Amino acid sequence: MAADVTSVPVEETAGPGAGSARSGYVRYVGGKLGGAVVSLLAVLVTGFFLFRLIPGDPVKTMTGGRPISTAQLAEYRREFGLDLPLWEQFTDYCGKALTGDLGTSYQFRAPVIDKITEALPNTLLLTGTAFVLYTALGMFLGTRSAWRNGSLSDRLNTGLALTLYSVPSFWLGLLLIIVFSVGVGPIPGLFPTGGMESGGKEGFAYMLDVAHHLVLPVVTLVAVEYGQTLLVTRSALLDEMGSDYLTTARAKGLRDDLVRRRHAVPNALLPTVTLVFVNLGRTVAGVILVETVFSWPGLGGLFYQALSVPDLPLVQGLFLFFAAAVIVMNTLADLVYPLLDPRVGR
Repeated sequence: MAADVTSVPVEETAGPGAGSARSGYVRYVGGKLGGAVVSLLAVLVTGFFLFRLIPGDPVKTMTGGRPISTAQLAEYRREFGLDLPLWEQFTDYCGKALTGDLGTSYQFRAPVIDKITEALPNTLLLTGTAFVLYTALGMFLGTRSAWRNGSLSDRLNTGLALTLYSVPSFWLGLLLIIVFSVGVGPIPGLFPTGGMESGGKEGFAYMLDVAHHLVLPVVTLVAVEYGQTLLVTRSALLDEMGSDYLTTARAKGLRDDLVRRRHAVPNALLPTVTLVFVNLGRTVAGVILVETVFSWPGLGGLFYQALSVPDLPLVQGLFLFFAAAVIVMNTLADLVYPLLDPRVGR
């Protein structure tokens, strides 16, 4: 007799490793998001207590040294909540901040979030332009320097990048103002000494005027910042230079530029991606010293102005905004890693 054979349906599965890989990535994402939330809470607490160590009385500073009675001072302090116990000020600040209310500026008598929204486009214009230029320049020169390691061009590029990276941005900005705005010897003053516009212009003339004011602060930021991207890109690419897959690609007859662009550079991107996202966070935060030196009406200049009072709600709000921008960009970089290298997050 022929034996009865019962066919048993076989379930199609994605393999034993698929589920563990997915769960590993979920844990990875959850850990990064949790770390970001903890960091934001730490910044919230630190910002409140840190800026209360600044010497000076905000109320007396706002009166501009005018004679004012004790009763008026007490009324101002009551209006701004400065008469409350510190713990009560802290709980009130945290509760409002978690709902998006960053308080009211002492000197401007306007919501802090409105002042940030007003100045943010100016900061993004300045630092965003500089970010695109110094990132592209740093990656391009870093790639070429690594591929021609030890050559004269490599030594010159690396030496110049290290020199400019070590120069304080405010000092370089002042030097550029002296040479190219005021004028030195045969060099005439070609650019404005500060500000964002000359005023009285509209349309295309206004755009040209803003671009004219952009030149020196953008050159300052690019000169100081591109070296970091160059050095990180160069170092990461040098680590890949001796890999077997590059030797194989060359043995197949591929040109050096194809080997570099299609094989070496994509595999050396992780450290550069981290730096790009960190710099992108700083772009949102603004560059305080450069904006102050060039009197640029952005978040950096607003932060410096608030510190001089001190305007506690505005300083705290800007500090939280700056830190949040960097934390969010770092977290995004961590989440992008597994897309570039599947080994990350497992």
